[in-house]
Amino acid sequence: MTRSAVLALLVVAPVVATDRVELKHAPAPADNPLKGLVPYQGDVRERFPHSLEFNYLPYSALVKGYDQFDWKPLDEMLDGIAARGHQAVFRIFLEYPNKKGVIPDFLVKDGLKVTKWLNTNTQPLPPADVETPDYEDKNLRRSLKSFIAALGKRYDGDPRIGFITAGLLGTWGEWHTYPKSELFASKAVQAEVMDAYEAAFKTTPVLLRYPAGDKTWGKATNAARRFGYHDDSFAWATLDTGRKDDDWFYMPALKAAGPAAEAKWKTHPIGGEIRPEAWGQVFDPKPGAKEVQDFRKCVEATHATWLMDSGMFEKKQSAARIKRAEEEVRRMGYEFHAPAVTTGAVTGGKLDVKLEVESRGVAPFYYDWKPEWGLLADGKPAKTWPASGKLTGLLPGDQPRVWADTLDVGGVKAGKYTLAVRVPNTLKGGKPVRFANATQQTDGWLALRAVEVK
Repeated sequence: MTRSAVLALLVVAPVVATDRVELKHAPAPADNPLKGLVPYQGDVRERFPHSLEFNYLPYSALVKGYDQFDWKPLDEMLDGIAARGHQAVFRIFLEYPNKKGVIPDFLVKDGLKVTKWLNTNTQPLPPADVETPDYEDKNLRRSLKSFIAALGKRYDGDPRIGFITAGLLGTWGEWHTYPKSELFASKAVQAEVMDAYEAAFKTTPVLLRYPAGDKTWGKATNAARRFGYHDDSFAWATLDTGRKDDDWFYMPALKAAGPAAEAKWKTHPIGGEIRPEAWGQVFDPKPGAKEVQDFRKCVEATHATWLMDSGMFEKKQSAARIKRAEEEVRRMGYEFHAPAVTTGAVTGGKLDVKLEVESRGVAPFYYDWKPEWGLLADGKPAKTWPASGKLTGLLPGDQPRVWADTLDVGGVKAGKYTLAVRVPNTLKGGKPVRFANATQQTDGWLALRAVEVK
């Protein structure tokens, strides 16, 4: 919304007493930060609104020795994405169909066994050769732990990064080697990798492919660990069908992993990828493939925050499909609405402010970004103050959270201003959090009401 349109919605009158003003709802943008649909790395901003980009990197591109790393490929990727005002989701892999040279040569020279085989689990692409390392190899295990520690030391909390999918183990880094499950890492190796990630990353969320409890076959338990999940067959193998053959689907697997896994979304993000066979058409009233599951039901069940879907970015979609997709994407992750603001008259150079903030999305916000208050003159901030309020931990259905502060306006020039609030992105040039309010400005400021400083 333009500044002039925002100002037209505000009642321009001085505050004379403690006064609560209700604020109108309006849909938040589909490209709010750290949520929504995610394309592969590239400039496709004209095709569908987004704030995240995804890419893979092979292990060999970064790991040159047991404690030797080349971070240039990852930094170049992150810088390229950040230059568009976006944040990255990335994964490092050790095996990938039709790709060679993924495993560092120094490990092979030190005796790492590599199994070459034809992977038939590559739909919708044809079967392809893949090279799977022996995950039990002591040198590989040493290398993995060293790499994760160094990755965390360098990148934990990096504002260019939104989310990391754990990767490293299994085909595509998806923690399986189906249909040759015997080649996958043991539970002991899985636990070592998870231990290393938990030690290395305290701020940047790391997501695992599969929920796992104590009795999950072939998977080390992770329900109580500090990881989110990513469902990479979203809207295809997500909802519980009731069929035993489908018990690997995300929701039945989540339930089998136990209550801690089912509650995971409240503290750790859920992401994933819309199944390639469902790309684009998942947003149609009647998807062509009968296997496509209802997108909205999947989002509400999983509490998904972000999803890859190359279908909406491969080419310009129809206006009708884009409109439906935007409506559905807004429901993903967080959506914050400010139902009302309460202020008093400026007294002794002080202005008391209370803002009510509620969550209308399906998930919380997972980063502790710092909000700030502002007094705007002609749409521009004349002065700003840090706000004590928080977005983290505010869940859908919770009572509105109140952000209360006393602003020192003693040094502000006398005149009429617009009281506003914003939540800036920690990434320079990144998209700010925008509220689902009619007076939300495109620059991030949410105009709240008119105030007069005398």
